Amino acid sequence: MADPLYRVELTASFLERLDAVQAFLVEADAGFAFDDLLTELRATVIPNLRRFPRIGRRYLANPPQSAEALAQLAALPAGAPDALREYLHGDYLMLYTVVDALPQAKATVYLLSIRHHRQLSFDFARLWLGG
Repeated sequence: MADPLYRVELTASFLERLDAVQAFLVEADAGFAFDDLLTELRATVIPNLRRFPRIGRRYLANPPQSAEALAQLAALPAGAPDALREYLHGDYLMLYTVVDALPQAKATVYLLSIRHHRQLSFDFARLWLGG
């Protein structure tokens, strides 16, 4: 008997970051790559996560070092940081979490964030230009 498939949900933060990826690609004259990304999400990433929800490495395998990131992790509910995972697919890094089946809910993978590997982690323009 095959293992049950997990449901995969895109969170609001993932969708916001997806918009940021699209803007980044359009600005880099690579808007076509966004269509490719959407195709890959549907054809490869989501099916992989449905079948193998722990395919990505544990986020805390290489814990963040910045005070800001550590403070954000500390603000999460108990056990939540340990459930975070990273999935690298092509030029994109995705952050997600896995919630196993509960009596009232199906096992679910929540996609939390995505970014292109060349996107800056910080909004330097806003920080330096006061925008």
